[in-house]
Amino acid sequence: MLFDIMNPDEYNKLRFESNYKSFEWLHIQTEEERNSFNAQPYKKDISILYVPADCCLLIDFKEFITTKPTLFFCGYQRIQLLKGKNAISLNYSRDFYCIQIHDAEVACDGLLFQNAGQFPATELSPEEHLIIQNLFSEIGKELRLKDSSVEEMVRILLKQIIIRATRLWKQQQLPGELLETPAEVEFYRNFNQLVEIHFKKWHAVADYASALGLSAKTLSNKFNKLNLNQPNEIIKSRILLEAKRLLCFTDWSAKEIAYELGYEDPAYFNRLFTGKVGDSPSVFKKKFNEGKKVQ
Repeated sequence: MLFDIMNPDEYNKLRFESNYKSFEWLHIQTEEERNSFNAQPYKKDISILYVPADCCLLIDFKEFITTKPTLFFCGYQRIQLLKGKNAISLNYSRDFYCIQIHDAEVACDGLLFQNAGQFPATELSPEEHLIIQNLFSEIGKELRLKDSSVEEMVRILLKQIIIRATRLWKQQQLPGELLETPAEVEFYRNFNQLVEIHFKKWHAVADYASALGLSAKTLSNKFNKLNLNQPNEIIKSRILLEAKRLLCFTDWSAKEIAYELGYEDPAYFNRLFTGKVGDSPSVFKKKFNEGKKVQ
């Protein structure tokens, strides 16, 4: 039983707050707790979610069914635990720990977080599962203490989780050609970071290639050689994901969303969305509001 060192009735939710910094440890065990967790449609904090095997999640618009204990890494996303229990959610503000500021410490930006090309889910081997269990439990213990060192100790434990998950994610998700060359991993990270920063104004592969000191053709050939999705697909996927979020979680019109995403011609944006998604923006939003499955 995960986290059996704690009394689940007493410690299903633990929280640290100081000025603008916040950190929450949430144990989801009952249907009531799962419904409460799912009620918030759009998570503004950064979340690391531990989910046992045989659970079903919906993150943004994609469904996941776990076959092994798995860690999910989310930022500013809609997260719903549709089936399962005994999940743990760590939710923290960027003021508590910002991966961009501390990139040299954990090197996960563009891999676990802000990765438009692949979804950051990390499956745990039995050995790693025990280690992660212990780290999550230690965070829970720390949050129960009334000590001035709690904040820094929780941050240290959090970094260990992120570092271990980043190592596992690279082994599980990156093709061998890329994994064998650390410089290429950094190149891939840099590309993903650029996409996350600039996707609202840079829509062409040439924009990112120029920032990386390459031609568009060289960048595309490099991704092809490394068996990665093409840069144009990654860029468009990130744009469309943001469009879907704005359609479903705001009252903005499709025209307003087009302008927000850097398209001066809303009709062109509408055609792009429809061609890639299969539904027009208005139909996609209508289906979502009716509770129908959308992707």
